[in-house]
Amino acid sequence: MRLHRLDITAFGPFGGARSVDFDALSAAGLFLLHGPTGAGKTSVLDAVCYALYGSVPGARQSGQGMNLRSDHAEARTRTEIRLELTVAGRRLEITRQPPWERPKLRGKGLTVDKAQTWLREYDAPARAWKDLSRSHQEIGEEITQLLGMSREQFCQVVLLPQGDFARFLRADAEARGRLLGRLFDTQRFADVEKRLAERRRATEARVREGDAGLLADAHRMQQAAGDAMELPELSPGDPGLADAVLGAAAVARSTARERLTVARCRLTAAESGHAAALRTLDDARELARLQSRFTEARRRAEQLRERAGAHDEAQERMRRARKAENVAPALDLRESAEAEHRAAAATEARLRLALPEEHAGAGPAGLAAAARRAAEELGGLESARRAEQRLTELAGERTGLDRQERADEEVLREADAWLAEWDTTRAALQTRIDTAQEAATRAEQLAVRRDPAHRRLLAARTRDELAADLEQARRRAHAAAQHTLDTRAHWLDLKEQRLTGIAAELAAHLTDGAPCAVCGATEHPAPARKVAGHVDREAEERALAAHQRAGERQAEDERRLGVVREALAAATAEAGDTPTERLAAEADELEREYERARRAATGLHTAHEELRRAEQERERRQADRQQAAVRTASRLTRRETLEREQAALQEELTQARGSAASVALRAAQLERLAGQLTDAADAARTAEDTAQRLKDADARLADAAYRAGFETPQAAAAALLDDAAHRELQHRLDAWQSEDAAVRAMLAEADAAAAAQRPPADLAAAQHAAAASERRLRDAASACDAADRCRTELDRLSARATEGARRLAPLREEYDRVARLAALTAGTSADNERRMRLESYVLAARLEQVAAAATVRLQRMSSGRYTLVHSDDRTGRGRSGLGLHVVDAWTGRERDTASLSGGETFFASLALALGLADVVTDEAGGVRLDTLFIDEGFGSLDDQTLDEVLDVLDSLRERDRSVGIVSHVPDLRRRVHAQLEVVKDRSGSSLRQRGV
Repeated sequence: MRLHRLDITAFGPFGGARSVDFDALSAAGLFLLHGPTGAGKTSVLDAVCYALYGSVPGARQSGQGMNLRSDHAEARTRTEIRLELTVAGRRLEITRQPPWERPKLRGKGLTVDKAQTWLREYDAPARAWKDLSRSHQEIGEEITQLLGMSREQFCQVVLLPQGDFARFLRADAEARGRLLGRLFDTQRFADVEKRLAERRRATEARVREGDAGLLADAHRMQQAAGDAMELPELSPGDPGLADAVLGAAAVARSTARERLTVARCRLTAAESGHAAALRTLDDARELARLQSRFTEARRRAEQLRERAGAHDEAQERMRRARKAENVAPALDLRESAEAEHRAAAATEARLRLALPEEHAGAGPAGLAAAARRAAEELGGLESARRAEQRLTELAGERTGLDRQERADEEVLREADAWLAEWDTTRAALQTRIDTAQEAATRAEQLAVRRDPAHRRLLAARTRDELAADLEQARRRAHAAAQHTLDTRAHWLDLKEQRLTGIAAELAAHLTDGAPCAVCGATEHPAPARKVAGHVDREAEERALAAHQRAGERQAEDERRLGVVREALAAATAEAGDTPTERLAAEADELEREYERARRAATGLHTAHEELRRAEQERERRQADRQQAAVRTASRLTRRETLEREQAALQEELTQARGSAASVALRAAQLERLAGQLTDAADAARTAEDTAQRLKDADARLADAAYRAGFETPQAAAAALLDDAAHRELQHRLDAWQSEDAAVRAMLAEADAAAAAQRPPADLAAAQHAAAASERRLRDAASACDAADRCRTELDRLSARATEGARRLAPLREEYDRVARLAALTAGTSADNERRMRLESYVLAARLEQVAAAATVRLQRMSSGRYTLVHSDDRTGRGRSGLGLHVVDAWTGRERDTASLSGGETFFASLALALGLADVVTDEAGGVRLDTLFIDEGFGSLDDQTLDEVLDVLDSLRERDRSVGIVSHVPDLRRRVHAQLEVVKDRSGSSLRQRGV
């Protein structure tokens, strides 16, 4: 990488545009960047870093780059960094503009522009620049890939910073490891350590989880086995836990099997005793049953002898009832015939009472003949009945015609009265419509003028209010501007006073033996002293903060003034110069006229509707009058027809009614008489038939009773039983017979007779013995079941524990392997004698390369006296691997780098920085670094050492490198001819190139 040109605008202390020609400075190989303290030497290096990576080193980068802008720059000058360089054989130009606050193009106040970035490449054949990208991300990735370094690596390798390598030289192993880790990107090895630690924790958690499951199964087995199992006193994760659990489970299973065998033997004995007790109980129960059965048979036999007479009477009654059953059909027939005859006689007597006297004594034939004559007369009245019904309908039609006539007369009278007033009504409605239409037109015209009048009135009132606000805003803006100028002048005065006395402020932090931050010397013979009225950093910052707050208040007041002016101009343009009171009076008058016209116009729609309804009513009434006239003519014709038909029907009815009031009444009389005569004739014939059947039934009953052995039919009827009495008597006879047979059979049983001769059975003692044996059997069965369940549960849990231990074995092996690797890489394993972490081990190899590369230059700078060596010894109880010692050739002893003097520390640090740059360059893929910068530290060297150091730096040209020394040591200006001077003043710093 070689730098060609750097353009700086409004960056850091540089208020305007400044340029650096690195090609001219690099021609001599060694050039000096010098200037007073605070002039901006380091800002030149910051600009290079910002152009490449979009940020500056260390603590100087804050926020989003807003603090990079120069306070000396003009308000409309944008901060910009442009760097032209060659890297990897490509000539590139990078332009970066950080975000900045600029004045608005319109109005007052500030606005923020986003950061901008451009990347261009020089096309040699075309002799022109071509654009590559404007994306921050793409440009950052492209530069990082070409350089092969991150920003931190670049700042350590190319921009060798003030004091960093002196601290690196004297740092402990942890601090040295953090720096080397950033430079050589050993995060992947730290990730390996972290990954192994995570895997160790994960596998340990899984092993503990598996062991917890084994212990849970072991506790379940202990609960199942009781006192037959003792658990080992181990915790999840302890070695040998699985073997201890499985061993205890095996002992518990063996004990459970032995207990099951003993329980089964006890169960067999209990079953035998229970079977014998049950047999004894069955024998006692059988003896008691036989004795009770024989006693019961004797009791039942005695009861049968006591009821023998009643049984003989029941048998005789059953015999007579069976004989009477032969007479039962004749009895039923006679009762049925008698009931029919009584019913027929009663019906005949009842119907004869309703007949006229001339027919009351007639026989069945006479009654039938009288009924036929009445029916013939009734048939002749059917035509007269229809005529009478039609005459009633004609009367109804005439009544309807009279009603219609009255209604039509009313319709004609109302229609004539309404139509007589039609012309007057229509003229009044049309007048209302015309008046409302004129009012609506007037309201529309006033509405068009109404809104502009209100807007002008509102604008006039706003104009009056803003006119008062404008003067107040103008006074505030003027006062804020004057206050901003005063605070800026005060801040610049304090800043100038502080820069004048900055030496005393720096001297206040000097400590004997510690290097000066400016010259690097460890001795401070005459430090500057603060004078009365000295301005420190805090006072300057307070003045700057007050100035910034005043500027913000000024911007806000100017913005408010602009807003008031714009609003006043808009209100004046709308309202004009007319006074507000006049506009208000005009608007009120216009509003009153509009309300009057709007109220008058609201009746337009109502008037139109009333006219439309009146016209519809006129048409309806004219139609009703015409229809009423047509109906009147039609009614006259219909009335004449009805009168002729009514006269003919009246003559026909007078002949048909006879002495009755009406034809219908005469027909009802004949119809009722014919029905009565017919019913009476039928009842007389039925009574004669039933009397003959009753006589025949009496003869058959007397014959049947004689043949059955009864003297009279009444005796046969008394002996006959109904179904319920017959079933009850037969049941009693059957029950007696069954009881007698059963008692005889029970008394004839030999077992019962023999049992009756034996002593009474002791059933209670046998039951007590059986219950005791059953309890013993249940206890033995429960014990056997419990032992079997215990053995089954232990087998199941043991199998599950065995399976869990089998599944856990590979995981435990993995945990042991991962734990050993994690402890080894973390430096906590006993196998890692030096307690060196994996990342430290890799960094130790890199540090060894850096020490070898630095020794080449350190020997030249120290005239062959010093050599840097890497040490992996442990310091105290800490870890080893990143120690750094110096070997003194004059004494032949190896000692700590902290024992070097201030000057020795500087050139040793410089040699270390150059060696680190070489190693990092090789690590980055061999990217050439043709331009290096070394920041400060040369003031601690004597003349001879300074010459040797410069010779070493000058020798870098052999590798086609150029080295820029950043220092304000006066002697270097004489020794280094190519110079870039930074000059500061109150308007900002500037750059001058000399000796090129």
